[in-house]
Amino acid sequence: MTLSLFEDRGTPLNQQRFTWRELAGQPISKLDDDAFTRVRVILMNGLEVEALRFGHAAARFNLELRRPLAEVRRVEQHQATMVNWLLGADHSPLETTIGYEQVAIEVTAALAQNEPDPYLAQVYRYGLLEDFDHMYRYSALLDRLEGKDSNNILQSYTDVLPGRPTVVEHRSPENDLRRPFDRNTAAPLTKLNALTLTAAEHQTHDYYMNIGPLFADPVARQLYAEIASIEEQHVTQYESLLDPSQSLLENWLLHEAMETYAYYSCVQQESNPRLQALWERMLNYELGHFHLVAELFKKHERRDPQEIVGERLPEPIKFASQREFVRATLANEVDLRAKGADFVNLEEEPQESIDYRNRLNSEGSPSETVAAGYAWRPGGEVVSRIKVRAA
Repeated sequence: MTLSLFEDRGTPLNQQRFTWRELAGQPISKLDDDAFTRVRVILMNGLEVEALRFGHAAARFNLELRRPLAEVRRVEQHQATMVNWLLGADHSPLETTIGYEQVAIEVTAALAQNEPDPYLAQVYRYGLLEDFDHMYRYSALLDRLEGKDSNNILQSYTDVLPGRPTVVEHRSPENDLRRPFDRNTAAPLTKLNALTLTAAEHQTHDYYMNIGPLFADPVARQLYAEIASIEEQHVTQYESLLDPSQSLLENWLLHEAMETYAYYSCVQQESNPRLQALWERMLNYELGHFHLVAELFKKHERRDPQEIVGERLPEPIKFASQREFVRATLANEVDLRAKGADFVNLEEEPQESIDYRNRLNSEGSPSETVAAGYAWRPGGEVVSRIKVRAA
C-alpha cells in the first residue's frame, strides 16, 4: 500500500522552520554517494524551484490567495536552498551538467514506463532520446575541457552514446506543442508525471542559461547555448500537456501532490541515511502544504480534493538504471520527428522545422563540433592518462 494523502497531515506550516546552518549543510560526495542520490537532489531542487515559480505567478492573478501563497512559498524557498546546497564544491559546473542529464534520462524513462496514457508516454520517449544525445555531447565536452570520464558521475548506470542528434532537434515552435490531457478523465498519475517533467526540464534550461556564459572555451559557450534552446523546447513540449482549463487552486493542489509524491519516492529508495531523514522531513512539510491547499480548495471551489489527486499516491518513481528501456527506445524511435502534436517518420518532417534549424546551423553546429572524433569507452580517463605518461 502506498501513502494516503489524506490520513497523515504532516508538519503544520507554522512549525516548518530552518536555520542557516541547516540550509547550507553538509553536501553529498561526488564519488562516495550513489549517483541516484545526486539524481534525487537535482530532481527535488527542480520541483522546489517550480513551486516557487508557480507560487509567484499565481499571486499575480489572485489577491485573496496572496498571503497563503507567500507563507508556503517562503518555506519552499528554504526547502529549495537546503536541497540545492547538497551539491558540493567537488562537482565542477560541467560535472553537475552531466548529473542534470542523468536526471533527464533516467527519470523521464521511468515516467514513460509508468505513464498510463499512451500518447503522453510517447511524448516522454521522444524527449528522452534528445536528452540522451545531450549527455553524449556534454561527455565529449567534459573530456575536451577537463580530461575527465563522465562515468565518474554516472557510475555505469547510464550509457554514453549518441541519441537523436542534437543538430536535428531544433524545431519550429508550432511543432513543439502537444495535445493536453483532459483534466476530467486523466489519471492522477498522468497529471503528476506531466508536472514533474515540466519542472525538471525548466530547471535544466535555467541552469544552462546561467552556466553557459561562464565558460571561456568558445565551443562550450556555443554548446550550452544550443542545448539551452532545446531545453526551452522541452519545457514548451511538457507544459503543453497540461490542461489549460485547470483552475489556479487545482493547479496548486497538483503541485503540492507532485512534491509529496516525489519526496515519498525519495524516502523509499534513498541509500544515504542522512539524506533519507532529510527526505522524510521534507515529505512531512509537503504533506502540511498539501492539506493547507486542500482546505483552500474545498473552501473556494466547494469540491473534493480526492477528485483531483486520488486517495493514495501512485507507486514510487523508480530511481534505477533504465538502460534496457532506453536502448530499445533508441533502436525503435530515433528517427521519429514532430509534426504538430504528432510524431511521424523522418521523411514526413515539416519543412518549417527543416528551414528553422538550417538557419540556426548555417554557421556550424557546436554539438557536432564538440563530438567530432569522440567515442566514449570505459575507463577513458585512465587510458588517456596512461597514454600521456607513456609519451
